[in-house]
Amino acid sequence: MAKKSRELKVTRIERTGLYAARQFLDRALEEALKLRIPFDVYFQDPLVAEENPKLAFDEDNFVPWEPGIGDGPTSARFAVVDYDGSTEMLSPPARWDEKLNAFVDPKGKTLNRHNKDSLQFHQVNVWAILQRALDFFENGFGLGRPILWGVEGSRLIVVPHAGYGENAFYDRQSKSLQFYYFDRDKERIFTCLSTDIINHEFGHAVLDGIRPHFIESVLPETAAFHEFMGDLTAILITFRNNAFRQQLIAETKGDLESESTLSKLAEQFGKHVVNKPYLRSARNDLKYADVANDQRPHFMSQVLTGAMFDIVLRLSKYYVAERNRTVPQAFWDTIQRMQNMAVQPLDLLPPVDVTFRDYALAVLRAEEIANPTDPDGYRVMMLDVFERRGILEPSETAALKISHHVFDRLDLDVFYDVDRIASSRAEAYRFLDDNRKALFIPYGADIVVAELCTAQKLTRQARRQPRQILLQYIWREDIILKGDEFGRFNGQIASFLCGGTLALDENGNVLAWARKPGTLPLARPGKAADEEAQEGKKRRDAFLAALAQRIKAGRIGTAIGGERGLLAKSVAPLTSRTVNGAVRFELSPHIGIHDDEHDVLGGRSWQISS
Repeated sequence: MAKKSRELKVTRIERTGLYAARQFLDRALEEALKLRIPFDVYFQDPLVAEENPKLAFDEDNFVPWEPGIGDGPTSARFAVVDYDGSTEMLSPPARWDEKLNAFVDPKGKTLNRHNKDSLQFHQVNVWAILQRALDFFENGFGLGRPILWGVEGSRLIVVPHAGYGENAFYDRQSKSLQFYYFDRDKERIFTCLSTDIINHEFGHAVLDGIRPHFIESVLPETAAFHEFMGDLTAILITFRNNAFRQQLIAETKGDLESESTLSKLAEQFGKHVVNKPYLRSARNDLKYADVANDQRPHFMSQVLTGAMFDIVLRLSKYYVAERNRTVPQAFWDTIQRMQNMAVQPLDLLPPVDVTFRDYALAVLRAEEIANPTDPDGYRVMMLDVFERRGILEPSETAALKISHHVFDRLDLDVFYDVDRIASSRAEAYRFLDDNRKALFIPYGADIVVAELCTAQKLTRQARRQPRQILLQYIWREDIILKGDEFGRFNGQIASFLCGGTLALDENGNVLAWARKPGTLPLARPGKAADEEAQEGKKRRDAFLAALAQRIKAGRIGTAIGGERGLLAKSVAPLTSRTVNGAVRFELSPHIGIHDDEHDVLGGRSWQISS
């Protein structure tokens, strides 16, 4: 069907009409109607292609067609701008040929694996990989909704040859994904040709889009969650490739616990930059206690990456042993379910200061929503993994094993129709303001509706879940920094973020409610309010302790300037800036791939004075 479909004549007008109905079509039919376009992209990177020609190019890379595809490549969500900051050269863009349904180079030659050394092929490679990754997150098996970027504007700038350097990063300040190149021996390494690196950096962009206030956290754990998100994105998307899974079966003989290609990220980059076979591994034995007091986000992230990889292992074994699946069938069932299990919970996270525990609870809650009866015992399996990794305490997992709830009603002071709440941020604000007491929101807090959207998620079997109305709200509290431990910030006012995420169904039931309380007085009396206030005090103490630790280690610099976001020789993990008289501490706008094992970036040490 798919092969014949590529020979069908479909006019632009016909395709545009079909495009409008794409949500009702399955993938095979989309390919048949040319609503998905095949592009040659590297399966992993040129090193893997050289060592294993069978995995050189991704045969499954179909990009959803859209009416606005143009030169660059440019599409609704991405614009490739090939500016090299080292040479100050702007390379000619790949040109879209409507008749060929493909991109061509300046001479009119189709860009594919046969001219992979041209800069225009690099442009198409990175764009097509990003387009597929965006579809992975936005479709119903993922978030079930469009994603806004964490920057002004709807298009993310993609710079495939940003300059000479051993890094790649998502940069909020320049609204871009930046990919660098470097030389090793006689070989030039282009990070824009590494699928792992592209997907990793895109994971940062996605997380910054759906939770933009995570960047204002001084907690190393929140920075580590950003790195986990990058690695998880790379692993899950790689695992969806049919040829790769066949290779994986041959390589491991069906035993995923052996070190394998799946758990190796960015092989070429790792080999040439840090002299390791891969940059980080998903297969590790780290527990939360091993990283709890660490400040290296890449190192810390491995605990959560390892936990999710443990779930991959257990699911695969379960499908073989209990469902009598063949190994190929088991692997495919696993990766399809992991998209539900790992991506859908992102919408249930709090809007600020995320922790590994927050994500674990969101994973469990999302599974309850999608699979309330849980006949296969997935929740118990996940609880065991999170407990073994030390992410959840044994007492907590014991309580969660016996609790089972799917829908709750809020005990509101003022009833609101859920459609009214979902209609605008102004209506959502009035709902929050009228119900401050019930929602543990201090009367003195100036609430901001950070995000309001509707999602239609699907189960593994493509059944519709309850429609979700997702409401994120935040407020700021001022904290005076007192003490020598705060260095040059002693005596200044710091901005402390608080807030919550509400997920409601179409009947107004609460699907999930994740909160990060503050310290302002609550009007609501009783035990629940006392516990909320105590949690707020713990958050404040943790904020001050983490900030003091960061200052002592010299890990806070000033805000980085520059519109182009070019690679700096030294970038502090945190920056500071003053807004309305209060200091805001933020993760570096350059969130990228580098080995922070010894506080180095591409082999260069950095030092920022406190």
